[in-house]
Amino acid sequence: MSVRRTSAMLTCAALLVAGQLVAASPVLGAQADGCGDSGGAPLRYLVVFDRGTAESAATSEILAACGAPTIYYPEIAVAVATSADRDFADRLSTGRAFSAQRERLRSGTGAPRERLDRLGAAAVPTADRTAEQWNMRAINAELARAVDRGSRDVVVGVLDSGIDPDHPDLAAALAPDLSAGCLTGAPDRDRAAWEPTTSPHGTHVAGTIAAADDGRGVTGVAPGVRLASVKVVDDHGRVDPEAVVCGFLWAARNGLAVTNSSYAVDSWSPSCGEGGGHAVAREAVTRAVAHADAAGTLNVAAATNTATNLTPVPRAVARSAGGGGTPGGHCAALPAGLREVVTVSAVTERGVKAGYSSYGLGAIDLAAPGGDAGRCVLSTVPGGYASLCGTSMAAPHVAGVAALLASTRPHHAPRRLRQALAAGALPVPCPADYDLTGNGTQDAYCAGYTAYNGFYGHGLVDALAAVSPAQPARPVPVR
Repeated sequence: MSVRRTSAMLTCAALLVAGQLVAASPVLGAQADGCGDSGGAPLRYLVVFDRGTAESAATSEILAACGAPTIYYPEIAVAVATSADRDFADRLSTGRAFSAQRERLRSGTGAPRERLDRLGAAAVPTADRTAEQWNMRAINAELARAVDRGSRDVVVGVLDSGIDPDHPDLAAALAPDLSAGCLTGAPDRDRAAWEPTTSPHGTHVAGTIAAADDGRGVTGVAPGVRLASVKVVDDHGRVDPEAVVCGFLWAARNGLAVTNSSYAVDSWSPSCGEGGGHAVAREAVTRAVAHADAAGTLNVAAATNTATNLTPVPRAVARSAGGGGTPGGHCAALPAGLREVVTVSAVTERGVKAGYSSYGLGAIDLAAPGGDAGRCVLSTVPGGYASLCGTSMAAPHVAGVAALLASTRPHHAPRRLRQALAAGALPVPCPADYDLTGNGTQDAYCAGYTAYNGFYGHGLVDALAAVSPAQPARPVPVR
């Protein structure tokens, strides 16, 4: 998620927010008798089934509950369906269906928001602006590029608001055949489905990962790799869980080496003490991430910008505190913090955790530059370049380094790549004083020790270590 800062360089509105999939078979029967109609447009639902459920059985259950199947992902036994019947979720087994759309309507946030103007296509300046990229120097990206720029065999899926396919710093890296829009929960390969419309966020993230090293504009961490635009963020900055499930399944089915998720799932996280249908969203996204990891995709996510302590607590403690037994603790972000995800906090130019960055021992794996007021991260946006701050900007640094690792270690499974990322990180100790406002009160508390703590995880990501022949010989257990 990005933090929008007042800056003359920021010319666009920032998003505030880190093979084919199997489509549902033709309807196997009619909806059950007695189905009601809420009087409004059908709502979209995410439906979780027992693992191993056949598509025909899932379709029958959805129809019997007065729904219409949109797509079924048999690998994880999760479906997307629509229904105009207000009792659809109740007709299914308890705790099986969740609708982010319905949640927004219930909370009064479901009314259409004012839509931003469509992004323009202003001329892109040709001046070299790499001298402004303090963030790349902080992680030794310039030194790493002199050794290895990354392989075109490695594709990074940018799960975001879309990548501008016409930006000169990104056009050569973008893989349209591996890009898709996932806003409905089902993949759409049409260019209009994965292009950005109202937000520069995804294009900014993409530039940090792989902007061309062409002597103009900016240069990414791994300019030699390719990018896939996987659109999961809608025009209002919302990220529904079914879009995220679609994104991770798309990455798994299409052999994407790395994904970057600079967002939090809408209506779910960061959340403290959530319950009810939110457990469905967590289960579906957890299955999708685990499947992508097992298929060979390394997943990176932003820690979120809410300055939340994401330290995990035992399930029993979460239950006793009214957290509904949420695995991972009282407060959690999704997909950040999941076992198969590299969760990234943000540091400022001074190398200190940014005040907005969430943190937590056992939740944060690595830190990377996210910037702060006055010194944000410069990258590509449709029509040019802009500076944005946030953990959204930190995560793609790690995704870029992961892409370099995947390039130099093409046969490594995601777990080995996660271990290499951790082993190569530059350890950062907890600050002796974290009073950012100068009012005499600590703004957050850092638990842990130099080699692993709640602010920086294993440390600041290091691009040079990713292209070096050997990793430091120190134990680095990873989640």
